[in-house]
Amino acid sequence: MKIGFGRSGEQQAAKYLQKKGYKIITKNYRCKFGEIDIIARDKNTVVFVEVKARSGARYGMGYESVRPDKQAKLVKTAQHFLAENGESPARFDVVSIDDGDITHIENAFQ
Repeated sequence: MKIGFGRSGEQQAAKYLQKKGYKIITKNYRCKFGEIDIIARDKNTVVFVEVKARSGARYGMGYESVRPDKQAKLVKTAQHFLAENGESPARFDVVSIDDGDITHIENAFQ
């Protein structure tokens, strides 16, 4: 994977989400529990978005790599964000960019 490929995917995902009407709150939110690629608002819901970009299908689709261990880290990181910024309805989405094709899975896990 080229350096910067992941960041490019995150930029592409952010543009895609904005076109769908999402308002980007922040990108690359970090705390002691981990990192969330994009935090956005979809109407009254805070959406924590994991972005996976792949240049080919050699290792499967990007969304397939968001396994339970990664999901657990995302949940802890999201809880930290919500504790700092106030409770809100929230959900987790995955945006997978596979060889240029975008797959957006809303409410991908809980």
